[in-house]
Amino acid sequence: MDVMLLAGTRPEALKLAPLALALDAHPALRPVLVHSGQHPGMVEQALEPFGLTADAWLDVPPRVTGSQAELVAGLLPALDDVLRRHAPAALVVQGDTTTTLAGALAAFWLGIPVVHLEAGLRTHDLAAPFPEEGARQMVSRLAALHLAPTLGAAAALRAEGVARQRIAVTGNTVVDAVLEIAARDLPARDTALALLEMEIAEAGERLVLVTSHRRESWGEPLERTLAAVQLIVAEHPDVQVLFPAHPNPQVRTQVEAALGGLPRVTVTDPLEYPDLVRALRLASLVLTDSGGIQEEAPTFGTPVLVLRDVTERMEVVEAGCAWLVGTDTERIADTAARLLRGELRPAQVGNPYGEGNAAVLAVAAIEELLGVGSHAHKHAAAS
Repeated sequence: MDVMLLAGTRPEALKLAPLALALDAHPALRPVLVHSGQHPGMVEQALEPFGLTADAWLDVPPRVTGSQAELVAGLLPALDDVLRRHAPAALVVQGDTTTTLAGALAAFWLGIPVVHLEAGLRTHDLAAPFPEEGARQMVSRLAALHLAPTLGAAAALRAEGVARQRIAVTGNTVVDAVLEIAARDLPARDTALALLEMEIAEAGERLVLVTSHRRESWGEPLERTLAAVQLIVAEHPDVQVLFPAHPNPQVRTQVEAALGGLPRVTVTDPLEYPDLVRALRLASLVLTDSGGIQEEAPTFGTPVLVLRDVTERMEVVEAGCAWLVGTDTERIADTAARLLRGELRPAQVGNPYGEGNAAVLAVAAIEELLGVGSHAHKHAAAS
């Protein structure tokens, strides 16, 4: 039986990779990885460290306006075509991207069960994050199986009337991904990161990793974050800052203008996943608006300042692994200083998103949905 996994962006590909590996080892289920083309190049780059490649690419017309409407209008016929040709037993969509929403719609219309990986995240504010909160709420109305990363996510789905037997609490597959990559301990591929690593080791310095990529952070909020980074560097002579900047020219220009000439600040292109994992392990502190990093950093006990006013990942804040600071310059700089001085310490509670067995639990739930038992098949194969 084919289980189709749909990825269009780098985070989707990273979180689907452990599930693809687990399905690949299954006697009766076979993963078919489909690249929607939403972020060309990025999906391939994310799959590569796991030894995976896409099995199919959607034939989507090149985008002219870059609007959501144009993307969905291109995706739907292409998704309909690939689903009809492969006729998978189920379609797995991840998270809350435009690819996720379009995939869920196309499969639902064809009567193919939709499996939603990382289901149940909610801010209950359709404006933040926009358009993701709307996308994931809509996908939840169509999904046949909800793979919730936490008990909180499962509770949110139950509150919306989703039947208990349709929900499996698995943990987050990003923990599987981060452990898999960390275990390989690959040297840095990015030259700037490799140099920085040597400098930090030689001078006994500390690394602060900063990322800001969300659309709602662009412009004035990013300006305030960058002002806080300037303060952190000025106030802590033993700190080196690494800022992998978003490829959007507007964002890159803004980051370069604020941090370009500063000593002990390195601005790079976005890091490949093994390099990002390496930076997370090295860092003494992370400032980010990224959902994925909020989930990954606790695996290494690295404290996180969340550069957002609301987060759908409150588990890390409640567990004492992260602090919600928004984009207020003083608040960012002050909380960072307290963490760097050791006045605040992250709770060493392990990762609230699981221990790295989310893909195995997800496969078990998919088996149940499709009425497939791995043990029966293994015995049949043996006899």
